[in-house]
Amino acid sequence: MKKLLASIVPFALVAIIGMSPAVASEEEGGTPHYPIHHLKELSWSFAGPFGTYDKGQLQRGLKVYTEVCAACHSMNLVAFRTLEHLGYSEDQIKSFAANYEVEDGPNDEGEMFTRAAIPADYFPSPFPNEQAAAYANNGAVPPDFSLLAKARYVERGFPQFIFDIFTGYNESGPNYIYSLLTGYEEAPAGVDIAEGTHYNPYFISAASLAMAKPIDDGAVTYDDGAPETLDQYAQDVAAFMMWAAEPHMEDRKRTGFMVILFLAIFSSLMYLTKKAVFSNKEH
Repeated sequence: MKKLLASIVPFALVAIIGMSPAVASEEEGGTPHYPIHHLKELSWSFAGPFGTYDKGQLQRGLKVYTEVCAACHSMNLVAFRTLEHLGYSEDQIKSFAANYEVEDGPNDEGEMFTRAAIPADYFPSPFPNEQAAAYANNGAVPPDFSLLAKARYVERGFPQFIFDIFTGYNESGPNYIYSLLTGYEEAPAGVDIAEGTHYNPYFISAASLAMAKPIDDGAVTYDDGAPETLDQYAQDVAAFMMWAAEPHMEDRKRTGFMVILFLAIFSSLMYLTKKAVFSNKEH
């Protein structure tokens, strides 16, 4: 029993005072848990049961992706035609897709060929295969961006994760992406990282990762006057990746609200009907 209490108390203290588990375990000489720091939490426009996407932000995020991230990261599950949800016209989408080349075929001679992309095509991968991607990126295959904002879910710990179950909290992925992009720093004294990797206390798998800091202030020019800073870039591309992972979120929330409203009205009518039917009955 004493051993059990001794193992439980440190984690209880971590939960109460908010210390990062990785920091606590490192201080004790144990195996660290990642991420080392708690994620930075932002106020997203799509948060909550009535949240919606900011189309201006999504368009800026698309610009950051195409000019910076697309050099390494694919988005194989997102079709060009879905960009209409970001406010682009059909002609704009056709023009945008034509900037990419996709492999097609076989032709009449049985050979594959490349052509300009059309709206029905999907964002192509910058590499022909995973081996080529790993070779060009220090042995690490850059993850596909299509579902990354939903896949990178980091629990907020006790007691927040209990409330998250009931509130439909789904901002963990964007918070993680934002924290990672803005969290690069020099490794603190006494922390050894693998050669060729870069220290980031928000990385979910280790203290460092193969990807160098991908973007900084002034890297992308905005047309709408938004700040051209790392902080803004990180917010915009994180929001865009959330849209890519769940483009129909707004419809889902509207449908869910209508269903809950219907169930509430239906339950009230059934209760009143029961009272009316059985009001004169002897019990």
